Amino acid sequence: MDGKKLEYKGVDALKELERLTTKAGEVQQEILLKILSQNRETEYLNKYVGDSSLISSKILVSQFKNRVPVITYKDIRPYILRIANGEDSSLITSRPITEMLCSSGTSAGEPNLMPSIAEDLDRRTFLYNLIMPIMNQHVAGLSEGKAMYLYFIKAEMSTPCGLPARTVLTSYYKSTHFKHRPHDPFNDFTSPDAAILCSDSDQSMYCQLLAGLIHRRRVLRLGAVFASALLRAISFLERHWRDLCRDIRAGKLDDRITDPACRSAMSDLIGRPDPDLAGQIEEICGVGKSTPSWKGILCRLWPNVKYIEAVVTGSMSQYVPALRYYSDGKLPLICTMYASSECYFGVNMKPLSDPSDVSFTLLPNMGYFEFIPLGKNGSLLMDFEEEDEEEALPPTVLVDLVHVKLGCYYELVVTTFSGLNRYRIGDVLQVTGFHNAAPQFRFICRRNVVLSIDNDKTNEEDLHRSITAATKSLLEPRHALLVEYTSYADTSTIPGHYVIYWEIKNTNATQPPISGEVVAECCIAVEEGLDYVYRRCRTNDKSVGPLEIRVVKSGTFEKLMDLFIAQGGASINQYKTPRCVKSKAGLKLLNANVSECYFSPRDPAWIA
Repeated sequence: MDGKKLEYKGVDALKELERLTTKAGEVQQEILLKILSQNRETEYLNKYVGDSSLISSKILVSQFKNRVPVITYKDIRPYILRIANGEDSSLITSRPITEMLCSSGTSAGEPNLMPSIAEDLDRRTFLYNLIMPIMNQHVAGLSEGKAMYLYFIKAEMSTPCGLPARTVLTSYYKSTHFKHRPHDPFNDFTSPDAAILCSDSDQSMYCQLLAGLIHRRRVLRLGAVFASALLRAISFLERHWRDLCRDIRAGKLDDRITDPACRSAMSDLIGRPDPDLAGQIEEICGVGKSTPSWKGILCRLWPNVKYIEAVVTGSMSQYVPALRYYSDGKLPLICTMYASSECYFGVNMKPLSDPSDVSFTLLPNMGYFEFIPLGKNGSLLMDFEEEDEEEALPPTVLVDLVHVKLGCYYELVVTTFSGLNRYRIGDVLQVTGFHNAAPQFRFICRRNVVLSIDNDKTNEEDLHRSITAATKSLLEPRHALLVEYTSYADTSTIPGHYVIYWEIKNTNATQPPISGEVVAECCIAVEEGLDYVYRRCRTNDKSVGPLEIRVVKSGTFEKLMDLFIAQGGASINQYKTPRCVKSKAGLKLLNANVSECYFSPRDPAWIA
């Protein structure tokens, strides 16, 4: 990417945005040709287009569209593993791969590794630089205060050949693009970089909240990347506000902060003792009150905040009621951008819209975008979770960015400079409108995701496999049978956790019922069988709570079937027990029939 484009700010950024979206089709064709010209000699593309050095650019594009297949991670995984083990990047891209990005998807229980090249950081920075010019069109005075954004890095790994393997956000925060960014009054953060870059999540959280409280009257924006992270911060604040106030009153950082960089940065920030500020915070948080209410706590602690920024679409929409409670419904919930480990996609041109109405304008210079129509020509939202994702798709079925139709549903497919060719992202989108020639999409859901609390994405197959293994090893030897099960992502607690409803039947009347200790061991066995990202969220990030099994009375799932058949008009022959229950009536029935509840007694195994 042209380095000059990283300098776009303010009006220039908006002008560039208008140019890109007005010429979306032209820009997309330029991007595709540039990707193919750059990567035409790679082993992967040569397999499908042959010796591309002998053909024209026009024919190269035609061959790409007619010959290169639509793929999932399992198709590209062998190439990525070869590179991770030391083979040359030219297997899939002409540029050196500088790191592997861990996506939320998994393969064989390990994180999917997405290739990344140096220029990818330029593209991400370009998109980040568009956010504030867009926000300034809708909210005034954002340069007159600070942004309290709670950012965190995740644990890193290394591939066998030494390439860093980390999340896309960890990559960005550790890059020179972030650490050496020029001063910008529109992005003046309360948190010192040392606190953001602290690998201990508790120390990082403590320091970032302390910095935010010190600057409480200067904070104009409050947020985190995901809504779940912001709620986790509020829960942390509920537990530690007294300690934070003690630090402010004494002008001294708590000894629990042992990270040298954090101690240095925060000691400079705390300055002299401030008993007045400590007293104000104590009064707001409820000192002397037997049952303090935290409704609207965000507005009271940070009285000048104009909005909350976080991802509140998709699985994160389940946290909207909690955010509205803590803000007393007074602050807009803003979701600014649409991105993934594979590629950054677009921005929200109407940031003040309700979370349920958020749409993203895809930027045609981020990558080459194609779309799989869902239903008949994309006109219907079919039951795509019943489709076989592994079934080969004719390459010609894909629709270009500028040819999608209003109101239709599609699955996003991307081709990138870093070596992903016609890669299925797994996101289901609906076209809601256009900004100039660029379509705008509403995020509907991920394909085949049953449960999600934070970064975890557990699909039906993984859940079934882990439950089957647990019951085979722990229930069956004790003459017990799992009659039926379903699940639910419970976000009423912070952090949220997986709830699994089990109906258990004893197969030998002479044997005692299954003990609570055994069911608790089933909880941890199920967790051990879930993927790397889930186990990291549980054990390292602490962003997901212990898994819970709720044992229900005999006949509960028959009652559930009766309920859903009565509601939906399906016959008994058509009915299948849903592996995740989201309806209020269904959950009410299940919870009314719970006889016992058990939680995982320990964290599942996880190694960075």
